[in-house]
Parts: sequence; structure tokens; C-alpha cells
Amino acid sequence: MAVVLVIIALALPRILMIFVKLLTDWFARAYDTTIWPLLGWLFLPYTTLAYMAAMLNNNHKLGGWWTVLVVAAVLADLGVFSSLRRK
Repeated sequence: MAVVLVIIALALPRILMIFVKLLTDWFARAYDTTIWPLLGWLFLPYTTLAYMAAMLNNNHKLGGWWTVLVVAAVLADLGVFSSLRRK
């Protein structure tokens, strides 16, 4: 059961990123290049999605509660990596 939860935690944000890329232009509006979303897809998907939301909703500035969201996403990504390391 724990393995299934780890697989879901790894796959869900990446699947969401694929749908966002295919159906919207949010990545193009939030990031200047395509390399950062690609690296984010590989290594830090929660952080990439949170940063994209912060840039789109706060006029390309990282501040206020959006900073809290991005920090929480970084911690979530690190938590997924640490849970993989223990297994």
C-alpha cells in the first residue's frame, strides 16, 4: 500500500503538468524559457506548479502568501524525495 502511495505522489503532479502544458499557455506566460518547466517536471514538480501559480496570479512577483505556497511546495518535493530514500 505504501508503494502505491509513493507512485501516486510521484505521478500526480507530473500528469497535471502535462495537462496544463497541453491545454493552456500558463507555462509560457509564467516562465521565460522551456528549460525550467522541463527541469521542474523531472525534479521538483510541486514547486514548478506553485511557482507558475504565483507568477500568474501576482503579476510576476513572488511575495506574500505566494512565497508561503512555493516554500510549502519545496518542502513537499523534498518530502517525496526523502520518503523514496528510506525505502
